[in-house]
Amino acid sequence: MEMFTPTLDWGDEFWASLRWLVQAWTIAAIATFVICVLIAKYTTWGRQFWRITGDYFTGAESVRVWLWLGAILLLVLLGVRLQVLLSFQSNDMLTSFQVVASGVGGGNEEVKNSGAQGFWMSIGIFCILAAIYIARLLLDMFLVQRFCLAWRAWLTDRMTGDWLDGKAYYRARFIDDKIDNPDQRIQNDIDIFTAGNGPLPNVPYYYSQNTLLFGAIDAIASMISFTAILWNLSGPMMLPIINYELPRAMFWIGIVFVLVVSAVAFWIGRPIIWLSFRNEKFNAAFRYALVRLRDASEAVAFYRGEAAERSGLRKLFAPVVSNYKRYVARSLGFNGWNWSMSQVIVPLPYLLQFPRFFNGEIMLGAMNQSASAFGEIQNGLSWFRNAYDMFAGYRAAIIRLHGLVVANEEGRALPEITTTPCVDGTVQFTNVEVRTPDGKRLINPLDVRLEVGDTLVVTGPSGVGKTTLLRSLAELWPFTSGTLTRPCGPNETMFLSQLPYVPLGDLRTVVSYPSESGSIDDRTLNYTLEKVALSHLKGRLDEVQDWAKVLSPGEQQRIAFARILLTKPKAAFLDESTSALDEGLEYLLYNLVRTELPDTILVSVSHRKTVEQHHTHELTLLGDGEWRFGRVEGEEKEPAPV
Repeated sequence: MEMFTPTLDWGDEFWASLRWLVQAWTIAAIATFVICVLIAKYTTWGRQFWRITGDYFTGAESVRVWLWLGAILLLVLLGVRLQVLLSFQSNDMLTSFQVVASGVGGGNEEVKNSGAQGFWMSIGIFCILAAIYIARLLLDMFLVQRFCLAWRAWLTDRMTGDWLDGKAYYRARFIDDKIDNPDQRIQNDIDIFTAGNGPLPNVPYYYSQNTLLFGAIDAIASMISFTAILWNLSGPMMLPIINYELPRAMFWIGIVFVLVVSAVAFWIGRPIIWLSFRNEKFNAAFRYALVRLRDASEAVAFYRGEAAERSGLRKLFAPVVSNYKRYVARSLGFNGWNWSMSQVIVPLPYLLQFPRFFNGEIMLGAMNQSASAFGEIQNGLSWFRNAYDMFAGYRAAIIRLHGLVVANEEGRALPEITTTPCVDGTVQFTNVEVRTPDGKRLINPLDVRLEVGDTLVVTGPSGVGKTTLLRSLAELWPFTSGTLTRPCGPNETMFLSQLPYVPLGDLRTVVSYPSESGSIDDRTLNYTLEKVALSHLKGRLDEVQDWAKVLSPGEQQRIAFARILLTKPKAAFLDESTSALDEGLEYLLYNLVRTELPDTILVSVSHRKTVEQHHTHELTLLGDGEWRFGRVEGEEKEPAPV
C-alpha cells in the first residue's frame, strides 16, 4: 500500500507560480502584439479595425491604454494558472480518497491517516485557491468594464466628431455608396465593437473571457498549460485493426478529434458573418421606417395613410424575416454540430484512461486530472469553433463602422464652393455655377457683390434652384464651383433653413442655438422672445420639452429670427424663413432685423412678393441656368397689421 504523496510541493508553489506568470506574461504580451500587428497589416478586417480605432492605441492616452491591457492580460494568465493548480488540488483530493479506501480495506491505519491528512491538506489548498480565484474574477470584471467604457466613450466622441466634421453627416448623401442609419452605427455598433463580444453589446457582468481577444488568449494559454499535464498523464494504447501501439494515445487522439471537429464547424459557420451583417442592416432599415412614421405621425394621420404605411412596413420587414430564416438555419447546423461534439467528448478521456486505471497504472486522482486536462484542451480548441458566430457578429460591426468612416471621408472629399474670408464685411459671389447631380447646369456662372447693409432677395418659379443656391453657398451642395467671399468668424455668417432646427433640451438651449446654452443671460433671452412676438414663452426657459413638437412651425420660424437678433451675424442667408407666418408677422420680423442690425447683409429666398419690400436687390432665377440681377423696384409698402 502506498502512502499519500502530494502532486506538487505546495509550500514552494507560490514562487513557482510567480515565475511562471512572469514568463507567461512576457511571452503572451509579445506574441499577442506581433499577431495583432500582422492581422492589422495583412487582413481586411484588421486594417478596417485599425482605421476605426488605431488612434486610441497610439494617441496621447496610449500609455494608460496599454497598461490597462497589460493588467487584464496578467489577470487572464493568473486565471489559467489557478485552473492548473486546481486540477492538481483535485488530483490530490481524489487520490486521498483512494489512499483512505486502500488503508481501510487493508487495515493499515498509517496509510489511512496519510490519506486523511492529504484530504484536509487539499481542502485547505482549495480554500486558498478559491479565494484568490474569486478576487481575481471580480478585479478582472472591474478592469474589463472600465476599459470597455473608456474605449466606448473615446470612440463615440471620435466617430461623432468625424461624422460632423466637414458636414459629412449631410454631404455623405451624395456619394455613390450611401450608408444607412449612421445613428445606429454610432450608438449600437460602437457598443458592440468596444465590448469585443461578437454581436452583443456590453453588459455589466462581462469579464475578459467574454471578449474575443482575451478569450482567445485564455484558450491558447490553457491549451498549452494542460497539454503538458495531459502529455505526462497519457500512456500508450494499442489501436485495433491496424495493431499499432500509439504512444501518448490520449493526447494525440484528443488533439486530432478536436481539430477535425473544429474544421467542420468552421465550414458550416462561414456564411454566418454575412448573414449577421444583413440581419443588422435589414433590422436597422425597418427601425428607421418606424422612427420616420413616429416623427411624421401627424402628416400621416391627415393623409389617412395608415394602409400605405402598413404596406410599406411589411415590405421592409419581409427581408428581415427571410434573412433571419437563413440565419437560424445556418445557426442550427452550426450549434447542432458543436453541441453534439461537446457531448461525444465528455466520456472519451475516461474511456481512454480506464484500462490503465483498471491495471493499476494510474491513481483515481490522475485519471480524473487527465480527464480535466483533456476537457480544458478540448474547451480551448473548441473556443475558436464556438466563437465563430461571435466573430461573425463582431466582423459585421467592424464592416458597419468602417463603412461610416469611409462615407464620412468620401463626403468631405466631394467638391464644394471655395470660401474665402472677407476683410470689409462684404459678401461676393465670383463665378458661382450650380449644377444638378447629372451635370446639367442649374445656374449659370454668377457674379454678385453685396456691400455692408445690402439685402438681396432670390426669386423665381419652383424648381429653378433657389434653395439649391443657398445649399451651395453653405458648402452643402457638392455640384458647385466658384468662390464665395463672406465673413468667416464664429457665427459671423448664419444660414437658416425653412424649418429651423430645434435641438433637444430646455427652451434656453433652443433659443440660444447655435451658441452654447447659458452663454446668453436670461434677461436678454426673454426680451428677445418678446420682440419676436413670443412673449408667452417668457419664463419657460428652464422647461425641458420636445420643443420641435411643442412649437408650431410659425413659432419655430420666430425662434429663428430671435437667434439672428441674439447672434448678430454680419451676413444671414434665409430660405423661406417666413413661409409659416402671416404678412404682419413677416413685416415685423424683417423690420426688426433691419432696424437692430442695419449693417447685416441679408440674403432671402422667397416665393412671396411681400418679402421683396425688405430688400435692396433682387436676383431672379429664370430657369435653364439664366438669371437676372438688379435693384428692387418700388417703394416700401405699409406694414400689414400684426
